[in-house]
Amino acid sequence: MLEKKSIEYEKAVLIGVINREQNEEKVTEYLDELEFLTYTAGGQVEKRFVQRVDTPNPKTYIGSGKMQEVEAYVKENEIGSVIFDDELSPVQQRNIEKQLRCKILDRTGLILDIFAQRAKTSYARTQVELAQYEYLLPRLTGLWTHLERQRGGIGMRGPGETEIETDRRIVRDRIALLKKKLTKIDRQMETQRGNRGSLVRVALVGYTNVGKSTLMNVISKSNVFAENKLFATLDTTVRKVVIGNLPFLLSDTVGFIRKLPTQLVESFKGTLDEVREADLLLHVVDISHPNFEEHIDSVNQVLSEIGSSDKETIMVFNKIDLYQPEVIAEDDLTTEKTSRHMSLDEWEKTWMKRMGGNALFISALNKENLDEFKKRVYRAVRDIHVTRFPYNNFLYPENLDAY
Repeated sequence: MLEKKSIEYEKAVLIGVINREQNEEKVTEYLDELEFLTYTAGGQVEKRFVQRVDTPNPKTYIGSGKMQEVEAYVKENEIGSVIFDDELSPVQQRNIEKQLRCKILDRTGLILDIFAQRAKTSYARTQVELAQYEYLLPRLTGLWTHLERQRGGIGMRGPGETEIETDRRIVRDRIALLKKKLTKIDRQMETQRGNRGSLVRVALVGYTNVGKSTLMNVISKSNVFAENKLFATLDTTVRKVVIGNLPFLLSDTVGFIRKLPTQLVESFKGTLDEVREADLLLHVVDISHPNFEEHIDSVNQVLSEIGSSDKETIMVFNKIDLYQPEVIAEDDLTTEKTSRHMSLDEWEKTWMKRMGGNALFISALNKENLDEFKKRVYRAVRDIHVTRFPYNNFLYPENLDAY
């Protein structure tokens, strides 16, 4: 008889600030995303604390009054983790830990923890380990408050080396070793990509949890891990796909997120080579998310950082089955119509105009409009293939319905 498995979630509270850069609505949205990240990492959010400050406190990030309020709640409810929406400096993290006496994480630390859970292959684990060490290096000071110097006594006299310096040296050596290992793996993967011949390469890119892996499974008839959690995919998966009789390579890449840690962008540049070397990008967007346009901007920013912003791109708006516009009542004469009140038809006209017709609206889960998706991708891949191999023109007719 199978026993029912119960999952225990760690209690956590979230802390965000309202300032010149982010208003109350923006902070609420960021904290919603942070709560989803916390749930993905194995935590349960008990409460949120938000404070309005012009500039963060250099010692504790939030003001002393709000910190006392958080401290009282943490003690009373036995909270295991306090998670900040913005990246904390090593000094801030150390001071907050001293006062609250529990685990203190920022958004970067939380994302790194999720990546460590999700990493399966040796390549992904190496990338995550490198990012973790680079994040840990400036924060080592607070870990050695119990041991200021190495033991004294016979054989230990002289200038010596403090414990913190020893650990910094160990971490720096480990970082150098991991970078060498990644360089070696990158060369191997470059050789693998070179061995794929001259097939057209198509890469799925987009914000995390927009349905890239689900779309990959539907199109390539494969079984890539897909889950309604953030960063379900870390390792790049490449599959050969045939539409009609036209073959091409489709790769599923790691999702992006706002405030993406710089350590991760650096350590995952090898993985993002699949995007860099792609001939065509399918930018998948979750249109059911109220702020999907900001997600598009975040992805475009990362694409620009890795030098892939000028590639041919088809916008694929996924999850149309979940899209529900806000409705203005007929007798409501005060509410102004905004983008949140636009219908799917209005969004389609808007993005078709912006992308010059390179926009699609589908539901990968319910397989809605997939025929139109296949035709559009077929035409784009065919144009690239025929340019590369002009003598193959007759093999692939312009009309996919021929098959």
